[in-house]
Formats: sequence, structure tokens, C-alpha cells
Amino acid sequence: MKIRLTKEFNFEMSHVLHAYDGLCRNIHGHSYRLFVTVLGEPLNQKDNPKDGMVMDFGLLKAIVFKEIVERLDHALVVPESSIMLSHLKNCETKLVITDYQPTCENLLIDFAKRIKANLPQNVSLARLCLYETASSYAEWLAEDNVI
Repeated sequence: MKIRLTKEFNFEMSHVLHAYDGLCRNIHGHSYRLFVTVLGEPLNQKDNPKDGMVMDFGLLKAIVFKEIVERLDHALVVPESSIMLSHLKNCETKLVITDYQPTCENLLIDFAKRIKANLPQNVSLARLCLYETASSYAEWLAEDNVI
């Protein structure tokens, strides 16, 4: 039987969208909520301390913290194409430079790659949901991204 596990993560991040034609072209921040859902079969080994688990929630937390939260929490994320970058490099701030426009959608694509690369062999990434505001979010689903 397949079971899905979901864990929620929260982090604060600011970003700028290069050449955007709206307000988000300015540096601004969000209180992000990230929901990570994995899929797998519960372990069936009575002598194993992880018996009955798809994945230890602590391991999922460690992966997401290392790959996403620690990297982006309280950071300013700027695309390498931004004209602001030369000025920001001299600031004493946690700066993360991306090779993509740091939209909610593109962040999810990046997150999916990072998380998938670190999951145990018998566990797959099923869903990511990233809230940028209380009422706006983007979603990544494995079933939509089968290659």
C-alpha cells in the first residue's frame, strides 16, 4: 500500500523579479509556507526501528531544512540577470543569486530537483505547495511532471 506523508515548513524570504511589469519588480518579501508531500510504502520489517514508516519525518525535515530553509530563510533572492545585482553584492545581506527568475513557480521547480535528489531510494516526491501569501500559492505535482 502506498502512503503519502506531508510536512509543513515556514521561512521568510525577499526577492526581486527582474524586468517585471508590476510592483514585484521592487525588492519585497513574503512569509512562505511550503508543504512537502512524499510517497512510498511503509517499511514492513518488525526488527527495524523504522517499521511501519514510509520515511522518518525527522529525515524529511533535515533534507528540506538543508536544501531549502537554511539556504533561503531571511535571504534576498535575486536573478543573475538583475541590474540591481552589482549594487547588492556589496551589501551585508544574505544574498542568493539564481539562474532563473525567482517566481513562486520557478522556486518550486528548483525545490523539486533539490528534494528529489536527497530522498531515500524507496520514497518519491509527490507534491510541493508553496504559499507566497495567505491566499496565493503555486503547486508542483509529480503526476504532472512525468518524463
